[in-house]
Amino acid sequence: MQETVRMGDRRPDSDQARALPRRCSMQNECQPVVSRDQAHGFVVPAGFAHGVAGRQVLAAGVIRRPSRCLSRTVTTESLDPDHAVRARAGGPPWVRTLRRKRAVASDGTGIAYEVVGTGERTLMFANGLGGRLYSIEPVVEAFWREYRIITWDYRGLFESDVPSSLRRLAVAHHVEDAWTILQAEKVERAVLIGWSMGVQVMLDLAASHPGLAAGLVLLNGTYGHVFSTGFQPFFAVPSLPRRLHAIVEFLRARPGMAHTIAKITRLTEWPTTLLTFVTAGRRALELRPILRRYYGDVLGPSFPNYLRLFQELDAHSAYHLLPEIPAPTLVVSGAFDFLTPAYQSRQIAARMPDAEHLHLARASHFALHERRDDVLRSMRAFLDRRARW
Repeated sequence: MQETVRMGDRRPDSDQARALPRRCSMQNECQPVVSRDQAHGFVVPAGFAHGVAGRQVLAAGVIRRPSRCLSRTVTTESLDPDHAVRARAGGPPWVRTLRRKRAVASDGTGIAYEVVGTGERTLMFANGLGGRLYSIEPVVEAFWREYRIITWDYRGLFESDVPSSLRRLAVAHHVEDAWTILQAEKVERAVLIGWSMGVQVMLDLAASHPGLAAGLVLLNGTYGHVFSTGFQPFFAVPSLPRRLHAIVEFLRARPGMAHTIAKITRLTEWPTTLLTFVTAGRRALELRPILRRYYGDVLGPSFPNYLRLFQELDAHSAYHLLPEIPAPTLVVSGAFDFLTPAYQSRQIAARMPDAEHLHLARASHFALHERRDDVLRSMRAFLDRRARW
């Protein structure tokens, strides 16, 4: 069981209020925090959506609001239940070190994060849009004994809260969430690793806190404006960004149709699997369960928030910050990456003062899984020789 305890809250006067999360007004008066289904008019507790029943309510249209209390937080931790089963069943030993925690951002949004590993030095991993711990397991398996690895659920997705305004899904807020977690874990220096969306987040984090990054590892990502290059592997199409925004706005205005499109999109799972036969060879069948889970997460109840996050990624750019990030950097790209084409990675490496570029001819957007040995070998050499702890 995990909970977030806010210091200074008053004891509620009723059993009903005691069961609800609380928010603090300027006079430190605490009231229950609730979420309202705008379409149906009923109210549920703010923390309700963490359970199975809560996810069903979210699917019906409930907007979960975070606590408004901005006071210092103390987080309790627990063994991840999914991985606890694997540990008892003789799974990999790193699962016994896994802890799930929560922090509260300055705007009151609750952020779920995970810590795994036994090392003293820290690797912080910003996932791709829709990725969770399973998507970075190659990194965990390779480095958990030597490092402490931290990752988190982006606000608006999975176990993290939906912010009070969708405008607070901007990249700057994810950067703030990462900084909040690092402060909670008392981390002063870390190697920042980003995959896909996480590349933008980690570039911005490194630029915003110059003394933080001992190094950066940027996997299959871009510096920003994703609609300007996404699905354009060879050259940019000038009119495409506006058309992609129009499609996203059309779907966001029609939630029912968005979920239908999400179901249809699952049909692309097999073509993606066929592509992995080119990039991963015989390991393609091993990757299919990962792809299936990834599709399930992306196209699940949080799909409307994904659409908004795509727009926020397009609104963001760290291009002008690249020359100002002195930390040593490893940039990884794949020739078959149609989401974040390799020419974006080349531009990142060229503009950063101390960057090296690993280009993989047989890799797509999932290079960490398709060319696992190549990526991990380069990461280990980078961590051992180039990271500035």
